[in-house]
Amino acid sequence: MTGFAWGAFGWNLAAVAGAALAVMLGTFALALRRGLHRIVDVAWGLGFTAVALTTYGLSAGVGDGGRRLLVTVLTAVWGLRLAFHIARRGRGHGEDPRYERLLAKAPGSRTAYALRTVYLLQAGLVWCVSLPVQAAQYAPGPLGPLAAAGAAVWLLGLAFEAIGDAQLYRFKADPANRGKIMDRGLWSWTRHPNYFGDFCIWWGLFLIACDASVAAAGVAVAGPLVISYLLTRGSGKALLERHLADRPGYAEYRARTSGFVPLPPALSRRLRRTVLPRS
Repeated sequence: MTGFAWGAFGWNLAAVAGAALAVMLGTFALALRRGLHRIVDVAWGLGFTAVALTTYGLSAGVGDGGRRLLVTVLTAVWGLRLAFHIARRGRGHGEDPRYERLLAKAPGSRTAYALRTVYLLQAGLVWCVSLPVQAAQYAPGPLGPLAAAGAAVWLLGLAFEAIGDAQLYRFKADPANRGKIMDRGLWSWTRHPNYFGDFCIWWGLFLIACDASVAAAGVAVAGPLVISYLLTRGSGKALLERHLADRPGYAEYRARTSGFVPLPPALSRRLRRTVLPRS
């Protein structure tokens, strides 16, 4: 087993930054043409796919072939599924209210403000969050037990994300559910099955990066830490719950359903009564 290829990895970091930037700038140009910034959400998954493929090409002959192929396939499957789901969900809709509110605060040119605060920021996040994908492909040595554990965590995450998204899509497609809170299926176990799934995806990829290299683990850990913060405290769970807070029935749903980690509804209610007893 040889050491971590720091020199080659450094060049990869620069190339991946270029790939992420190219995806987001191309999306920015398309968004201006269509007058619709919500398409940047589709580019999020595509950006990670581009990163994985770029790293796979550059790491040939450096990292372990099995690990390189594994993380590339897992990342591409996740990214392409997410991009397809978001594109289908947004088809026929106008601008996302999030971007309308954001651009309404632009101090000057809305175009320049959108480029800075949406597209360039997301390119930077793709570069950072994808560190496990990049580092894993430069890690030496064959696949081991941690890689198997990481793949299992990734699979759990993909299941929660894909099933949760599909359940919510079907729920919203039924006119009878208009204005109602989705509280069925996985959504009865956690208020955010898709965000929990995303959380597992990136910690699973991190475990694969840890499999054969302490150096790779040290580099990669920033990725899952950043996405975990975004999912729980940043633009994910926290932002969505503020948006839903005044919707009829949401307070009751929040009171009986786990906020992030999936729990059976009965156990969630029991824990809530124990930790927050009625006055």
